[in-house]
Amino acid sequence: MQKKWNAPTHLTHKPIIVVNDYDTKDGMFAGNTDAKALSIGRAQYNETEIAAKIFRHTGSMWSRQSEEMPIHRTLDLTILILASMADRTAENSITSLEENIVSPEQFQEITRYYEKNKEVLQPRLLEMKKLLDTILK
Repeated sequence: MQKKWNAPTHLTHKPIIVVNDYDTKDGMFAGNTDAKALSIGRAQYNETEIAAKIFRHTGSMWSRQSEEMPIHRTLDLTILILASMADRTAENSITSLEENIVSPEQFQEITRYYEKNKEVLQPRLLEMKKLLDTILK
């Protein structure tokens, strides 16, 4: 039987909404990942701020390599990912973040990665679109 993982509530980051057992949902890494839970909660760096966190577990303890990011940075990273997925020929920015393709010769690797992992990525993109359509009415 697979171990069940709940986001820890005794650490400095204080979860408010979580995805427990994320190791079973982690895309192409499902079943073989140290990412055990996702959380949005009170930030460890400032309890008045809200942040997103990926909780990682080493097998014996919660990892210090668990990442926490302010929500706006999480959204900016998502915008950058979407910009890299967009069908584009120009190397200059297509978003307000002013992203730049610094390695045009390697940019096709990102495109190939997305194509190779379309089965895992596309359902998530469709779910994001559905949620955005609901939120941005």
